[in-house]
Amino acid sequence: MASLTATQEAQAQDDDDDTLRALLYVSRMKKTLVRRQGVIPTIADLLKSSSRRVRLKALQVLGVIVEEDDENKEELAKGDTIRTIIKFLSNENFQERELAVSLLYELSKFDPTCERIGAIYGAILLLVGMASSKSEHGVAVEKAENTLKNLEKYETNVKQMAENGRLQPLLTKLIQGPPQVQLAMAEFLGELALANDVKVLVAEQVGALLVTIMKTEGSLPAREATLKALREISSNESSARILLQAGILPPLVKDLFSLGAGHLPMRLKEVSAAILANLVASGASFRSIPLDHSGETLLSEEMVHSLLHLISNTGPAIECKLLNVLVGLTASPATVPDVVSAIRSSGATISLIQFVEAAHREIRVESLKLLRNVSPYMGAELADALGLGGSTGNLSSLLGVATVTEDRSGVTEEQAAAVALLGDLPERDWNLTRQLQELGAFRALATKLVELRRGTIRGNRHVAPFTEGAVKVLYRVTCALALLQQEETYVELAREVGLAPLFVELLQQMMSSGQEAVLLYSAMALENLSLQSSRLTDVPAPRRGSSLVCGCFGQGRSPPPPGAMGTCRVHGGFCSLRETFCLAEGGCKAVERLVACLEHADPRVVEAALAALSTLLGDGVANATEGVLVIGEAEGLRPVVEVLVENRTEALQRRAVWAVERILRVEDIALEVAADQTVASVLVEAYRNGDVRTRQTAERALRHLDRIPNFSSAFHQAKGRA
Repeated sequence: MASLTATQEAQAQDDDDDTLRALLYVSRMKKTLVRRQGVIPTIADLLKSSSRRVRLKALQVLGVIVEEDDENKEELAKGDTIRTIIKFLSNENFQERELAVSLLYELSKFDPTCERIGAIYGAILLLVGMASSKSEHGVAVEKAENTLKNLEKYETNVKQMAENGRLQPLLTKLIQGPPQVQLAMAEFLGELALANDVKVLVAEQVGALLVTIMKTEGSLPAREATLKALREISSNESSARILLQAGILPPLVKDLFSLGAGHLPMRLKEVSAAILANLVASGASFRSIPLDHSGETLLSEEMVHSLLHLISNTGPAIECKLLNVLVGLTASPATVPDVVSAIRSSGATISLIQFVEAAHREIRVESLKLLRNVSPYMGAELADALGLGGSTGNLSSLLGVATVTEDRSGVTEEQAAAVALLGDLPERDWNLTRQLQELGAFRALATKLVELRRGTIRGNRHVAPFTEGAVKVLYRVTCALALLQQEETYVELAREVGLAPLFVELLQQMMSSGQEAVLLYSAMALENLSLQSSRLTDVPAPRRGSSLVCGCFGQGRSPPPPGAMGTCRVHGGFCSLRETFCLAEGGCKAVERLVACLEHADPRVVEAALAALSTLLGDGVANATEGVLVIGEAEGLRPVVEVLVENRTEALQRRAVWAVERILRVEDIALEVAADQTVASVLVEAYRNGDVRTRQTAERALRHLDRIPNFSSAFHQAKGRA
């Protein structure tokens, strides 16, 4: 059997040798004779040989036969020979690839075969890949490049090249071609999905030309093709800025707001609105771009009025794009006041609120984004427009959007936007807080946050803004605890949904997430909750038989020692994090996480955490010394002192001076801190330069460190009499 196989291999080798000799003979024949003898199809069939030697020789001979002979090229193009040659471009063997692309280059010199090459699926992609390859031999790259240049004479090939990343031929035809070719190239440019760097290249080369066509061309097909191309190009910040420099804004706005004969149909106004939204998203300074000779800009009151009017009087598609324009204009602190002023003067607040209940989701999302952007500037007006004067219809709809989930697929963009808007409304609007409580908003949002933390609802990119908004809404509950009326309603609510444990958990989970707002509001909420602990703690009744002799005889009831009978060391009663919002209970996890926040980069977070910790040190607690020790057990005393030493902001400095003075009331700690000259120096600086209250607090702290004499009251009285 082995000998038979060897015999077969020898026979195959002899056959290949005969074929190679025949091919060599053919290559020396006259080209016309080769064609007349009908040899070309036979050689073409050898391209499918199992022998690489034969395939290579066949490619080489075909290249010789068709060189400068159009009739032979036409003969070779019959059947599927060109398709077979193109397949060689993806072969592993570099010789086959090189000979194949050289043969294609020869064929591309003849128009009919050139057209056939471009018509074969995948040919242009393979050629583009070879022409841009860093690993191919230089000859192959050059032949592929030249073949593509020959193929560029056909528009369909140019379009295929553009689809495969070779855009320059299309741009060249757009710049240099006659009007009908420019129209065809612009149409196709608008259909392409371009990479961002390519958009910049296109804007640089043909942006000004497209703007000129948009301004001067009267035919609707040309305007449509140009607008669609500009929509694609403008969807990148850098390319959008190039278009603005080319003068796109005035004619674009004119087309958008024009009415009567010759105006754009609504479907193209939608494209114009999309381009305008892209331009606004670039962050350019629209205050410095005049729209006409009068100097009016996109931020002029009349222009914003026109935008608002058009939004309310068009179809959903253009409404969405124009809302997106206003979202972009209100995203910048520099331009949002202009839009807010125009919204007020036009009386459009209620109209914008109504879009929250639109049938199309995209419109609802954009309107929510817009309302959120303007809420810091007109929060009270938005609250009124939501129907807070009596009806809760709009508010109920907004809450429904924020909390209702049909499945566990995750938070939607619409939900995140709705909750973010609710979170930005005035937090001390008690009427709003009351209505949110009656609508079940706090329970619903707390439940959703718990589900997100446990993974019951799948996370996605919208979870972060949703969480931030929900935390801000729940913070309202802790602000309402200070109200004299209905106070217990919010206490019971906070207990029921476990607000204090939830905020503590958020401190831990968000510490490394970059969500400073969640940390800030969680810490502020814990401060508000902790301030209620002394009132809510259940202080045990004194034991029977305890002495109640009048204190003037030096006798009286001694307070129970800290932690006696299981009571709270700080508040003197029975406490828990969930029921009385006590930060010292539950293994001091709340204190540990607040201490961790003292090292945060954002001074607002540090101040909020320090304020929450300070609730354990104030005069309202039963034993402030134990509060100091609780913070010390959580390794928090040194971080508090470090906050003082760092002196990052004036507000934080005042807070730190107060906390350090309270800590220094514990004698052992004061003795230890006294050895640190830095602390004393910072306190001296606060004593010299602080406001009245800070100076007084710093003075007391320096007395604890024996840096200022602690004169007796008798001395002060004598000094006063003198």
